[in-house]
Amino acid sequence: MDRFDLVHDGWLPLRQRHDGALLEVGIERALTEADTFTELVVELATQVPALLRQVLLPVVADAVGLPADRAEWRRRFEAGAFTEAERDQIRAYLAEHGERFQAFGPTPFAQVGSLEAVSGETKGSGLLVATEFTGNNVPLFGSRTEAEPPALTPAEAVRWLVHAHCWDTAAIKTGAKGDSKVKAGKTTGNPTGPLGQLGVLIPTGRTLYETLLLNMPVGARSLLGTPHWRRPAAGPVWAAAGYPDGLLDLWTWQSRRIRLIPEDTPQGVRVRRVIVAAGDRMRELPEWEPHTAWKYDKPAAKAKAADRKPRRHMPGKAIWRGLEALLAVHHSDLDSGSVETSSLLKQAADLRAVGALQEDYPLRVEAFGIMYGTQSAVIDDVYHDLIPLPVAALQADAELYGVLVEMTSQAEQLARAINHLSADLRRAAGLDPIPWDKGQRPGQQLLHRLDPVVRRVLGHVGGLDDEQLETVLLAWEQVAYRITRQIADEVFAAVPESVFAPRRSSGDQEAPAAKTGLGHVEGTLRRDLAVILPRAAEHRSAA
Repeated sequence: MDRFDLVHDGWLPLRQRHDGALLEVGIERALTEADTFTELVVELATQVPALLRQVLLPVVADAVGLPADRAEWRRRFEAGAFTEAERDQIRAYLAEHGERFQAFGPTPFAQVGSLEAVSGETKGSGLLVATEFTGNNVPLFGSRTEAEPPALTPAEAVRWLVHAHCWDTAAIKTGAKGDSKVKAGKTTGNPTGPLGQLGVLIPTGRTLYETLLLNMPVGARSLLGTPHWRRPAAGPVWAAAGYPDGLLDLWTWQSRRIRLIPEDTPQGVRVRRVIVAAGDRMRELPEWEPHTAWKYDKPAAKAKAADRKPRRHMPGKAIWRGLEALLAVHHSDLDSGSVETSSLLKQAADLRAVGALQEDYPLRVEAFGIMYGTQSAVIDDVYHDLIPLPVAALQADAELYGVLVEMTSQAEQLARAINHLSADLRRAAGLDPIPWDKGQRPGQQLLHRLDPVVRRVLGHVGGLDDEQLETVLLAWEQVAYRITRQIADEVFAAVPESVFAPRRSSGDQEAPAAKTGLGHVEGTLRRDLAVILPRAAEHRSAA
């Protein structure tokens, strides 16, 4: 059986900066040439945080070290690439631990080489692949049955391996030989992988090198801890209530015991069978988890540490609709409690304040999440979004902060106004309003049409002065007004003309009934738009 060396063999799919071509490289080249790549290009978006946390970030942090302070972070960032000395450190580190970066063998990467199921059976490789149907989730007329698992290349298998450690479904897992907690050949009560409990936020730069640095906590060396490849090789025994000893342990948390089973085929080595058993369970999420925003069930003044929970993403809801939470460097009170952004975005605000990160730097935030179904045993949906996030907005007293929060609030208010319009007209027609959780209300259509406008604004407001920002806000309100009127016209057009005709009150055949007048409904909408979009209203009045 050929070896597959994760350090040198190609398995990390990266886009080259100079020509946009896709190239699969090993860990060493990905890191030492990180400035020449822009992004990971993967089968499923949620593999990106898995590869960063399970592989790339911990190797850099352990080999080169985290930035000791803001001055060191600034030096590294302005360099734009690893120095030759830092590249030598990375190469030496990977050479030292090379045996633990093999896909197969006695101590394979992120696996238990001797793992066996109590039943003696193995499962199809589709168990690792989040996009594959397995178990009771196989559709009746699917193109491939569970008896025909995908033949994964070593590169594909390892990418799904690290993804499983981060995002695997919960519930029942195969019982492993040597695991005293196995009952009836299985283990129960397994939680999802640790990222499955978060709304993951990844600050993203122009190159892989910048992305790595943007995800490095400054001055956290005392919390560094130990990655799994510098520990004794894992066996079938797992921790029932473990707690990471530091950042590297958290990032490389082994939430499952897994074994990839390779086989020789005419096409080369393939993985069609796997074993996935119970792994370490985290007692609680550390308060220093860097890749999530936080929410409190109470206002900030009353909130305690026990009230702090990861803020998860809402399916179908663009990340800019929660922009206030992303910009909440300090506690920000909302109707439902208070929110706080991720420690890495707080750090970006701090670095911006001391000039280490320029106000016009094109920072982006990438959001990831998985929504699980029944008992978290199946995957219902995958969340992925990416928006520009102006660095200058990461300060509550900054003009740009207020502008962006106002803009996103206006979008939500416009959606509510359109939904109220729809509800009133449907009642007048003798129909019930569209339920909030069924069908598509016109407010959602409005937000969908406003989405590219908001993203365009977010990508172009960095570095503008107050007068220029006011011009941008006026332009935004004018476009938002026009799109809202278009949606409103569509809502009016869908209502029968008879709704606006005079009708008599029941029991009084002589007096005419109160009208659901077109003028009344239109007037209400106009008043709403004037309140929500005051700049556009003033501009129309002056024209």
